[in-house]
Amino acid sequence: MDLSAARSMDESSTPPAAIKAAARRQLVDVGAAGLSLEGVAREAGLALSEVESLFPHRDDLLTALLIDAYDASGAAMEQADGAAREAGAPAGDRLLAVTRALRGWSFGNPGEFTLIYGSPVPGYHAPQDTVPAASRTPAVLAGIVRSALESGELTPPRRAVPGPPLLLPAAVELFGGAPEAPFSDVIERGIVLWSNLIGLLVFQVFSRTHDSVRDEAAFFDYAVAVAAESVGLAVSASEGAGGA
Repeated sequence: MDLSAARSMDESSTPPAAIKAAARRQLVDVGAAGLSLEGVAREAGLALSEVESLFPHRDDLLTALLIDAYDASGAAMEQADGAAREAGAPAGDRLLAVTRALRGWSFGNPGEFTLIYGSPVPGYHAPQDTVPAASRTPAVLAGIVRSALESGELTPPRRAVPGPPLLLPAAVELFGGAPEAPFSDVIERGIVLWSNLIGLLVFQVFSRTHDSVRDEAAFFDYAVAVAAESVGLAVSASEGAGGA
């Protein structure tokens, strides 16, 4: 029996896992917009009816892949933060640890990274089911900033951003309540940090910085440190920036 046949038999013994594994391979080959149940069935060595019995429509499969990707990337960050906290790392270094973990996951899973942070899939609208998993990344960042605020590790901003509050209640709830002056806009600053992080990862995963900097991993650490300053966090200079 050849390897492909053996793989098909092994995967078909656990259809949900086999289907999603095949779909992840297809994400790399054809992208989310090109994903089809027929293509996934061929990749998995299953009958189309077996795929449709678990994922009746392509969108059902996309939703499952989205939730898995958000959960996996969020778990990588949570594990990195747990290890950093156990090592007694200050908040800035915890931030660097979790962002490095997200970077590592992103480079290791480019198809899934593109699914959650790339171009929207035409005709697909993510349901509410994806929200809890999608919240894990910002929740890790918010937890670090909140911890720094409570421990006195945050540096007050040089100036407050003028204007009325820009937040939805869900963002305040995720952070654990609205902080008082001089940190009253730290949630907004945290959202800027989050968006900067994702933008930086998009640039690096899609090779937008490879012709601009000598060491992309070191540049990533530098960029995180610069972004962290906007929320009042200091990231220690460190050796051994890993990754691509």
